[in-house]
Amino acid sequence: MSIPDFQSIMLPLMQLAINGKEHSFRDSVEYLAKFFNLSDDERKELLPSGQQPTFDNRVGWAKTHLIKAGLLESPRRAIFQITQRGEEVISHNPAEINTKFLKQFPEYVKFAGANTSADNSSVLSQDNLTEQITPEEALASAYQKLKLALAQDLLTLVKDCTPDFFERLVVKLLVKMGYGGSIQDAGKAIGRSGDEGIDGIIKEDRLGLDAIYIQAKKWEGTVGRPEIQKFVGALAGQGAKKGVFITTSSFSKEAQEYARNMKDTKIVLLDGEQLTQYMIDYNLGVSIISQYEVKKIDSDFFADE
Repeated sequence: MSIPDFQSIMLPLMQLAINGKEHSFRDSVEYLAKFFNLSDDERKELLPSGQQPTFDNRVGWAKTHLIKAGLLESPRRAIFQITQRGEEVISHNPAEINTKFLKQFPEYVKFAGANTSADNSSVLSQDNLTEQITPEEALASAYQKLKLALAQDLLTLVKDCTPDFFERLVVKLLVKMGYGGSIQDAGKAIGRSGDEGIDGIIKEDRLGLDAIYIQAKKWEGTVGRPEIQKFVGALAGQGAKKGVFITTSSFSKEAQEYARNMKDTKIVLLDGEQLTQYMIDYNLGVSIISQYEVKKIDSDFFADE
């Protein structure tokens, strides 16, 4: 089955706690993973941020919501147990426990920032329908949507730029990624070679221990295998073992397979979509308008409490 949303975890979590004993968060994660028959891959699936397993995150937020509603309590760090209110709730055998159910408790309404007045009834109803993901997931999802829209706009501008500007753009990006030494050294690389299929040579590191040969081309149609073969042939003529083919378009499946199966020569294909993603990641051609920091408790700070 797929990973359950955090609201679906609430009732099984309460049922685990009904014995009145103290439970650790880690034990509850293990119990619930078995309860939902999650596979190893589902257990390992990470949030978009890559910082925490998705299931663990959802269990944590289910616990938080139940604590805020007064159904669970946390007598000490990373430990929880059921409250008298929680026992009363479970004694009525609810079919489900979700955010809508929890809004009967004033403490939870305050936590959720909700208001039970008639003016806000439509807002509450909408929240009940859409609140299926945790705050971290919502933030990551919104970020990815903004990043995708930005990448699309950026690619349009890159495709409209001149070939010379595109080559300079490639140089600046490679330098920001740690290649080519200084921008002055790298700037001399593009357009220097003149060999068919090679647009330039750039240092792999600041010491120049190895060289990377570059093909940087604006392209409208899909780049096929023949173009990559020409590039590999040009590399062989130079005795080169590493090359990067950068384009504003995309590569055919055959081209990708050919590059991937090369044994003695390492070829990296960078299409327009990947190019703009790197530009965003390395702040090339874009500017930061706002930043948000997601913080968590520093357990080490409280270790000697």
